[in-house]
Amino acid sequence: MRILITGGSGFIGTNYVQDCIERNITFINVDIKSPLESSHVKYWKQCDILNLDLLGKVFADFKPTVVLHLAARTDTDIYDLNGDLNEYIVNTRGTDNVLECIKQTSGIERVIITSTMFVCKPGYVPEHDQDFSPFTLYGVSKKNTEIATRQADLKCVWTIIRPQTIWGPWSFRYKEKMFAVMKRGLYFHPSKKNVYRAYGYVGNVVWQINQILEAPAEKVNQQVFYVGDAPVNLLDWVNCVSDELIQKPVRVLPTFFIRTLAITGDALSLFKVSFPITTTRFNSMTENYITDIDKTFKVLGQPKYTMQRGVKDFVTWYRKVS
Repeated sequence: MRILITGGSGFIGTNYVQDCIERNITFINVDIKSPLESSHVKYWKQCDILNLDLLGKVFADFKPTVVLHLAARTDTDIYDLNGDLNEYIVNTRGTDNVLECIKQTSGIERVIITSTMFVCKPGYVPEHDQDFSPFTLYGVSKKNTEIATRQADLKCVWTIIRPQTIWGPWSFRYKEKMFAVMKRGLYFHPSKKNVYRAYGYVGNVVWQINQILEAPAEKVNQQVFYVGDAPVNLLDWVNCVSDELIQKPVRVLPTFFIRTLAITGDALSLFKVSFPITTTRFNSMTENYITDIDKTFKVLGQPKYTMQRGVKDFVTWYRKVS
């Protein structure tokens, strides 16, 4: 197996690259940015996937049998669905280029294209895999990614994955925000309980990707799988993190009080002042957002890592890099 990974310098990509190294898999990381982990540099080929000619040469030279397409712009800050989709051109034209290279390269047996759970808004239950309801421009770009994949008429086995909100080692967003706030004793959780979120430990996502690559073709070909974990009670998860990080649970405050803090955070953000919480973060702490991941477990099996094991590994990594 020869795996060409696009976006192997990103969060999920870094974890997958490390897994390939540990399993002695032949692979190449194709990314415009250098790896987050210095020991991964020797596996890196600098390439902008918007450059079709250069990307095609990388494909031709490496001769992959498997393609894992992870490269993307992943921020979800643009909520205007009619906004300029060129903001996410790496997700649209970039994916078109990857698909074209796959079609032009003989010997490719399996392909995984990465989408997102954000192709459907919180609370929306899609009737089928092509029933979309994005609520951010990022989600729109990934909807187009899925449509382009289906229209590409690939001759190999292909699968679309929709990662949940993924956490774990090499997630600097959690390192620089949530962990930093917890260590300073400034993390407060709303008193509203039993808020369930579609969270996933990155180690389980790596394991699920490998399960897809190893599964019988008829079980994964032209299928869509959410990847991550079963819905988690958000308070249970943050308490697990806090217990491992600072050996005590988080402080729970009345919901209305944290909502007021969030509004303050919104106002301060207008002046580019950082604040631990904004309305966007407040909503993510108080709204259920789950996905239909039962299909994933039925086909691929139960996740390899427990939440407790994942949190322990996450905090261990955080302490090493802090």
